[in-house]
Amino acid sequence: MALYLIPNGAAGLTAAPVAVTTGTAIKTMLQIKAGATGPLKVVEWGISFSGSAAAAPGNVELVETDVAATVTAHVTAGIVKLDAAALAGGDPVTDRIPVGTTATGYTSAGEGSTTVARLFDLQKIAPTGQYVKQFPLGREPLIQVSKFLRVRATFAAAVDAYCYVIVEV
Repeated sequence: MALYLIPNGAAGLTAAPVAVTTGTAIKTMLQIKAGATGPLKVVEWGISFSGSAAAAPGNVELVETDVAATVTAHVTAGIVKLDAAALAGGDPVTDRIPVGTTATGYTSAGEGSTTVARLFDLQKIAPTGQYVKQFPLGREPLIQVSKFLRVRATFAAAVDAYCYVIVEV
């Protein structure tokens, strides 16, 4: 099994990654599609915000859905190979983690009409805060074949955010 880190932005090659702005309505910050050849396990996920003053916390959720949001497509360079199996495994976007505007990507422009969802984590987090969750071994959420894992956020006032998910395939 191989481990991959997928952030909500393009690879920070010559410049720092750019934070994504949340919204006052539900917004998918990061979406990961499980390929048609097998499911994904969520090992860890995290999110942090750039608020500079205390304010009402926002709702942040980790959820599997049956419908894609419309997102900015990720690229192979933005999916970080974390272990030896990932480094030896070739290009993960060919069959394991498909990328595209209705596949793996970030910064949703449209949420779609989800009809089935499985909630894995739900938190109220201050706009000045951060959150990281590692799932216990053997208890990791499984993202079903061709389903979508989303990190979604809703705040009273928009705030910039970094988030990531580490998956095992």
